[in-house]
Amino acid sequence: MTAEYWQWVGYAASITIAVSLMMSDMVKLRWWNLTGAILFVAYGSAISAWPVALVNAFIVCINIYYLQQHYRTS
Repeated sequence: MTAEYWQWVGYAASITIAVSLMMSDMVKLRWWNLTGAILFVAYGSAISAWPVALVNAFIVCINIYYLQQHYRTS
């Protein structure tokens, strides 16, 4: 895929993270943030920006953990 494609993935990830921070419902925030973090993992991996990919992989794990906690207690 072209560099321009991955640039748009990065923009989509940034917008998704920004949208997640506007959520007042914590579950919605986690889902939006999870989506943005996954996009950033793909973006960071594609452009070999390993710090971006790794920190967002960690954020993916955190979001999954808290979503599991929420759905187990619901």
